[in-house]
Amino acid sequence: MLIAFNKPYGVLCQFVDRSENPRPTLAGFGLPPRVYPAGRLDMDSEGLLLLTDDGRLAHRIAHPRHNQPKTYLAQVEGVVDENALQQLREGLLLNDGKTRPAQARAADEPDWLWPRDPPVRYRKTVPDSWLELTLREGRNRQVRRMTAAVGLPTLRLVRIAAAGYRLGRLQPGEWLRIRE
Repeated sequence: MLIAFNKPYGVLCQFVDRSENPRPTLAGFGLPPRVYPAGRLDMDSEGLLLLTDDGRLAHRIAHPRHNQPKTYLAQVEGVVDENALQQLREGLLLNDGKTRPAQARAADEPDWLWPRDPPVRYRKTVPDSWLELTLREGRNRQVRRMTAAVGLPTLRLVRIAAAGYRLGRLQPGEWLRIRE
């Protein structure tokens, strides 16, 4: 079974939170039993999360060796320029090594995007812009670290595609069975 889920902002990408102050988890969305995330999205990220009951499929989707693309829309602080895009396309040296080259382009704010709760902070004196990034690896908080490295801190991050599957029109908290 394969499920596409639109993970809301602030939701932990697991079914149980054993911390002292429990946070919202995947358990609150009526997902079928015995499915598990094929990859991760941090609590501050939103969008497409694939879940499956097939361990081999989860491995093929999530493991960097399988080179599966993951596409994100990032709202960043500052104005995306060609220099920043070129650095992202060439790969960046981060504290855990050089990243693989990414596909990167400036993007417009999508008209279909839902409002985030809580809203992204707004600053009158600092412009923001959007970019679309496609990665073929999945390091911890990689998109955020890459945009920060080129001087464009991420304000909002939405995964719109992974491993050939797209988010489509799923709203936050909605899920769809892609296949049995």
